[in-house]
Amino acid sequence: MPIYEYICEQDGTRLELMRPMAEADAPVPDPEGKGRVFKRAISAPNAKTSGGTVGGVSLGACCPCGKPGGGCGGGGGRA
Repeated sequence: MPIYEYICEQDGTRLELMRPMAEADAPVPDPEGKGRVFKRAISAPNAKTSGGTVGGVSLGACCPCGKPGGGCGGGGGRA
């Protein structure tokens, strides 16, 4: 389930909520009961990997497949 970030329009408080995509823009109740209004923020997605690539950027492996030394034959040499 995705995690969405919300910002209070009145004081800038930020919240992160895990909700179904269908509820991403649903109203967010004020966790402190102060009646504040929270709007969904636009934030960058976050991904964790161990080697390999994210968005075409190498994260430590030599080969696009993530295997060191071009293990898949995908031309892991550096230009």
